[in-house]
Amino acid sequence: MAKGDFVEVLVDAGAGSAREYVVEATKAGRTVEVRSSRTTVEVREMTRTGGVVRTARFIAPRVLAVVEHPIGDAGRARPKVATTRTRAA
Repeated sequence: MAKGDFVEVLVDAGAGSAREYVVEATKAGRTVEVRSSRTTVEVREMTRTGGVVRTARFIAPRVLAVVEHPIGDAGRARPKVATTRTRAA
């Protein structure tokens, strides 16, 4: 994965709700790496030399989904947050 790639993690927040977390490769040469075990899911943004820029750790039984979005050939960027518009009556 390279700059522009991002990983979405959907986590059970309890009471029937879920929270979404996004980790994105923010600069050229950075990558996003996902590691999982029986107890944790770890998403890291890393430099070319292997240094960790930031880490997000989640308790594995609470993770509902992990979706990797590579930038690929399409040049697809991270989707913008949807906003709701209201019309004046």
